[in-house]
This record gives sequence, structure tokens and C-alpha cells, in this order.
Amino acid sequence: MLEQAISHYHALLDADTARATQAQLTAEQRARNLYFGERPLVSVLRPRFITHEQYALVQRACGTVTAAAHRLADAMLEDVALRADLALTPAEERLIAMHPGYPEASAHSRMDTFLTVDGRSLQFVEYNAESPAAIAYEDLLSDVFEQLPAMQRFAESYQVAKLPARQHLLAMLLKAWEAFGGTHPPAIAILDWKGLPTHSEFLLFQQYFREHNLEAVICSPDELRYADGRLYADTAEGTAQIDLVYKRVLTSEFLMRYGDAVFEHPLVQAYAAGSVCMVNSFRAKLLHKKSIFALLTDDAHQQHFSESERAAIARHVPWTRLVRPGASTYQGEAIDLLEFARKNQERLLLKPNDEYGGKGIVIGWETDAAAWAQALAEALQSPFVLQERVEIAYEDYPAMIDGALHIGRRLVDTDPFLFGTEVSGSLCRLSTVTLLNVTAGGGSTVPAFVIAEKTR
Repeated sequence: MLEQAISHYHALLDADTARATQAQLTAEQRARNLYFGERPLVSVLRPRFITHEQYALVQRACGTVTAAAHRLADAMLEDVALRADLALTPAEERLIAMHPGYPEASAHSRMDTFLTVDGRSLQFVEYNAESPAAIAYEDLLSDVFEQLPAMQRFAESYQVAKLPARQHLLAMLLKAWEAFGGTHPPAIAILDWKGLPTHSEFLLFQQYFREHNLEAVICSPDELRYADGRLYADTAEGTAQIDLVYKRVLTSEFLMRYGDAVFEHPLVQAYAAGSVCMVNSFRAKLLHKKSIFALLTDDAHQQHFSESERAAIARHVPWTRLVRPGASTYQGEAIDLLEFARKNQERLLLKPNDEYGGKGIVIGWETDAAAWAQALAEALQSPFVLQERVEIAYEDYPAMIDGALHIGRRLVDTDPFLFGTEVSGSLCRLSTVTLLNVTAGGGSTVPAFVIAEKTR
């Protein structure tokens, strides 16, 4: 059904409809500030379509694997030896030891996956458990696409349902605040560095929080001050007292910026004292490291998971290992890890244990043998993981290029948002190159719609 629906949508894009759809899409993105830096988020004329059955598969698989990962995180808090395989830094260990005031190590997250158009394969590639972006972008883009001329005509033949997620984010923040002991509406700080290309999404969240009668300020860590047991943000707009930090800044960048002085930083002082609720907490690092997939797929840790969780991990999580000399396992067989990596580069890639945006990734099947050997040697000097190649999803997407409609093949990922272990909504990204990430440059973001044929 899905292939037929996609073909039907493309057939609707006659010259006039395609031009009108592009003109309205361009105008609406400009009006709503739907930009990543100076680049419009969307460069194609069709959203992502998935069926109810596919969305149910995503919800079930992601929920099951996330539940297993969260249970593992709870175990790691009690077992130093277990979390040694995450390759945490001493500073991260100190931050993780601080209790956030609510139970979840990661209250909201995003699982980055490839879902094929026929629904046959759903493969996970990364777990963004610390600072998942694009929730507000996707909600607004769904509103924009719903009104486009091509979508209006498509809706005459198909049921079309949006997947909004902002309300779930707000509910999650308030749930954490309540568990923290908050009894009044919290004043929220949206926290990240100045001048980022995602600033437009911070503005969308600020507006959304204010529409729900919550004070909200956008600030950087440099603008925070801790005094008399309270956290304040001193911005160009004035001074605001902060109750809840919606943390978009990455812990790795936060630690890199402040170095040894990080534990005297106002945010850490307020967090350690229990003066501010921060979501996600520093404990999200237990799940955000790419080596979490190594723990999930390691034969030595399967006793932590239920039978259904082990089955979901085997089906959806690619074999992953922290790069280091010595013995390991692959499909139940003993291997020498580095020898295995050297001999099997065509089905492996290397990833830094704690990076984002495609930084530092080396793709074995796109690299010559000498460069792969060099990358393996370098991966022994700082934490990297090896990960097995997954089946990549492709779809055809229409785009206006030099005033004419072109339909071309794109790599497509499906990145569902999780609140606790429940999936609600999804980021979808398109690319013409293997590194499928908006931060890495190029590509397009699109909203996801669940569709079904209308009964006649």
C-alpha cells in the first residue's frame, strides 16, 4: 500500500501543483523560521509516509529496547564494573553520582533508525538519550505540510494523521518537576550555547511554553549564576530565577568548555544542591554513549534482559563493541576483536563513543584498506566503537531543482521520540550520502505522517 501511496502523491505533482507546493513551502518555512542556521529545514515536496502497522512496529521495538537499556542504566548505577565498558571519564563519573531528584536516567530520548519502505527491516544505529532535537521543528513542519496543495489533494484519497510531540515533551518536563518536589508552575531555562543553528527551535519552544503559562528564557551556561541557593539566568532581557532547566547543551561540550572548573559552575552547584530540576540529567550519559549498544549486544550481559527484550535487541540493534585489543564474541563465536575488524571492514564502521552530527565516523565499505587500518589504530587512542553495517532505507522524493520537478532516490532515517519508553512522534531525515545527519550538512528534514487508504 505504501509504495502505491507514494506513487499516487508523485503523480499529483503536475507542473502547476509542484510550483504552488514549493512556493507555499518556501513561504511558510520563512514565516515560521523553520531553518537550521540559514538553511530551510525542508528541500523536498513530500513528507515521510508510514503505515499504522509500521508505526506500531517502531513503537513496540523502540519501547522494548529502551526499557532494556534503562534497566541496564539502573544496574550500572550500582555496579562500577558494569559501567566500565561505557568508557566514562572521571568528570562524567562525578556528575553521574549526583542524584537528579527524579528517577529516570533519561526522561526523553530519540532512537535513530532505518525503517525500509516495505516495513521488513527496522535497524537502530544510535540512541540519543541526552539532548534529542527537532521535536518542535517536526510539529511545525507537520502543520505546514498538512496545508500544502499536493497534500490537500492527497488527503482526498488517503487518511492522513500527524504525530505531534511537543505536548509529550511538556508533560514529561512537568512530570519530572513534580517528582522533583515542585509544587508551583516552574520557570524554565532552555539551555545551550549562543549562536547555534538550532536557535530557531529554542524560540519555538519558548513560545510554546509561554502559551501554556510557563515562564521561559533561552540562555547559555555562561549566563547562569548561583546565589543564595537559587539558580538565575542573567540575559539581555533581564534576570530570571530558574526552577527547571530544559538541557539542550551536551555534557561533553559543557565539560570541554569549563574543564577542571566545571564543578564550580553555577549549573553544577545548583544541580548538586538539589536547587534546580534539570532534564535530561547528567545520568543520561549512561545511555547516550554509543557503547550502550555494545552492552546491549554483549553475550555477557544478556541476563539483565527479558526474553522479549533479548529478541528485540537481536532483531533491531546492530552488533557493537568498544574498540580495544583482546577477545570478544560475534554471533556467539569467540573472536579476536581487532583481527575481526581488519578482516571485515566491508561490513563495519567506526564511531567516536561520544560525538554527534556524523563527526569522526569512518565507514569501512567506503574506505580503502590502508585508511581503515589507520582508523583502527587511531581508535585505540580514544574511545571508539565498532558497529556492524545495517540495512539502509531508501525512498524516492520529489524536489524542485532549477525550476523543474525531479524525483530522486534518498537515504531515509526514522528517528522516533521517546518519553520514558513510549514512542510519540518522529524526526525523519533525508540524504544522498551515507552519513545521514542534518548537522553534517546537506540533506533535508521532513515530517512524518501515518497514512491509510480511505474506504470507498
